[in-house]
Amino acid sequence: MQALTDFRWPPRYVTASILCSFGGFLFGMDTSIIGPVTVMDRYITDFGNSSATIHGLIVSSILIPAAMSSFFAGRLADAVGRTKGISIGGLVFGIGAVLQAAAVHLAMFTVGRVVEGVGGGLFLGILVVYICEISPPRRRGPLTSTPQLLNTFGLVVGFFTCYGSRKMESSLAWRLPFVLLAAFSFLFTSASLVWLPESPRWLTLRKREAEASKAWDSLEVNSTDREKITLAQPTVDPVLISNSPTHSGRPVTPLSALVSKRSSLLEAFAPDVRTRTFLGIFILGMQQMSGIDGVLYYAPLLFERAGLTSAGASFLASGVSAIVIFAVTIPALIWADKWGRRESTIYGGLGLSIIMFLMGGLYAGNAVHDNHGVGRWIVIVSIYLFAVVFCTSWAVGIKIYVAESQPQRSRASATSLAHGSNWITNFLVALTTPILLDRSAFGAYFLFGGCTLLTAVVCFIWMPETKGKALDEISEAFSRTSPRRWIFSRPSR
Repeated sequence: MQALTDFRWPPRYVTASILCSFGGFLFGMDTSIIGPVTVMDRYITDFGNSSATIHGLIVSSILIPAAMSSFFAGRLADAVGRTKGISIGGLVFGIGAVLQAAAVHLAMFTVGRVVEGVGGGLFLGILVVYICEISPPRRRGPLTSTPQLLNTFGLVVGFFTCYGSRKMESSLAWRLPFVLLAAFSFLFTSASLVWLPESPRWLTLRKREAEASKAWDSLEVNSTDREKITLAQPTVDPVLISNSPTHSGRPVTPLSALVSKRSSLLEAFAPDVRTRTFLGIFILGMQQMSGIDGVLYYAPLLFERAGLTSAGASFLASGVSAIVIFAVTIPALIWADKWGRRESTIYGGLGLSIIMFLMGGLYAGNAVHDNHGVGRWIVIVSIYLFAVVFCTSWAVGIKIYVAESQPQRSRASATSLAHGSNWITNFLVALTTPILLDRSAFGAYFLFGGCTLLTAVVCFIWMPETKGKALDEISEAFSRTSPRRWIFSRPSR
């Protein structure tokens, strides 16, 4: 009883971050259901057996709309606020899931995926920015990793929903996962609109200081952390201030300059931030070129190629892979601020490339057989190991890095651009993976391994460390550190 009376809820900025992170759960669930659904017997009966190209197009049709909407998510977040932007995205996503659940022909199903993609691009491009803006620097790493944790939980729910529904004797076998996804989406939309306080930083930039103060109180950020966050308001390059139309020869404060210019896509390419914008676009795009979503979208197909020929076995193996991913993401979340962003990206990239080259080499050497030999078991274990390495390195560090490396005025737009790059490469991976697997047993593995190795090299040369630094310190580090010095700098510990 004493333990119960001593229990205290965490500060509201923690619960707000967790609620916001359920957007990651929605997309994780969609990722894990679309692959199994499109190989279910009832789905094939209703829509026919598709070629590898059509299969890839159906799965990936969510991604280009998501990329396009994510480019404008920052503008939406700056115009209507972070919480309303998240809610709008969740609503559109839910409508797309309803269209898929109710589809009577393949065209309607594909339109549903397109609509769902528009919504996903909106809320996923905003939620990390929102969490970053309400979190004290000492908690920012773990909290901004929470969407990834819930994304992996969504994978578990999606895979096992399909595993449980696959034997239903009606079209409900493939419709049920989308019915549940739609219900979760509308619940997320309502909860975000009602319970998420607006970002105090966004309110401050709109000169709504009284509302910002109330928002800080509502979020239960203590005075010490609030002062650190407030002091972390970015500085503005003197050239930008002097060129501002509101300058008129008199002193202009950095905050008023920010309010007058407002955030736009062009702000992400201002001289003082464009280097980090390009770096963020590159590394978040290459995150997908590691092949992770090829593994997640087509897990049943990969396990089937590795020798698990029965549908039940491949579905179950896919569900187990989701459990493994979820389990390893938990310590990755806890230790997010103890691992350097630079170190996790470089070393994780090296590990991912080695695993991909190993699987590709086994297939190229004809060492993988359906019903005998150790090669197939090495591939199955390697798929699990690949997911573990990704979730403890690239899944955590890269998205945090992209959001926290930008100053306030360009953060929303730069993060949206980086997420747009992520969506585009995700589309390429989702589209080409079944085609590559159909034409070559090993080509996809060598392609993804080469991309991860290239990314590790680029980050070794040009990626500075941002772990544990306040947002203003990060801005100063970028402005004072040249690429020449990055090459010879050692990873921070």
